[in-house]
Amino acid sequence: MAELAGQDVLRAGSPLRTPRAAAVAGILFSVLLISALVLLKISVPSHPEVPGTWLTDSRRRAAVAVALNLVPFAGIAFLWFIGVLRDRIGDREDRFFATVFLGSGLLFVAMMFVAAAIGGGIIASATSGMPAAGTLALGRNVTSLLLNVYAMRMAAVFTLTAVTIARRTQIVSRWLTVAGLVTAVLLLVAVGFSAWVELLFPAWILALSVDVLAAGRAGRPAPRTSP
Repeated sequence: MAELAGQDVLRAGSPLRTPRAAAVAGILFSVLLISALVLLKISVPSHPEVPGTWLTDSRRRAAVAVALNLVPFAGIAFLWFIGVLRDRIGDREDRFFATVFLGSGLLFVAMMFVAAAIGGGIIASATSGMPAAGTLALGRNVTSLLLNVYAMRMAAVFTLTAVTIARRTQIVSRWLTVAGLVTAVLLLVAVGFSAWVELLFPAWILALSVDVLAAGRAGRPAPRTSP
């Protein structure tokens, strides 16, 4: 009986802890990723006349190194955010959307890590001598494609599934679902026109996390799950 009572206490406490943990992880991810992306955008020119000219500037090289070192921590926070948010949804989570939700999130983190690793390798090789122009161009193009094309498309799929799950379970405000749909569409079709569109994804996660945190503090009831 005492063991069952303890389990009931843990279940009763979980709706109070879960929103705060999800919000903290989401906010941490958003701040880290926005900082990393902004540092990369202002330090590495979009279309350099000579590949690798930014590597000769120690300040730009240091800024890029800081941005790349922020990526792993952003990925860890994002994985924590996914896990806690799924726990928040509980038994109402649909298997199809849960698979796409988790798969797109994992692919996004994996591609972001690979892109950061390639960029870090370029910086590491530049410390011992400037690599060939062809090597720099290849590394830059692969990094750009991974981050701007594939990773952001996975972020769009993640946002679409998150919006669908949130709309069905009603765990967030309605305006966030509309903002999520707009964000997903822009990430799918407009990320190639402007690199700053990438900031919409962490910005939406930030808004979602703040809403979840506000709901937890206001005592908004969690969605009821089946026994």
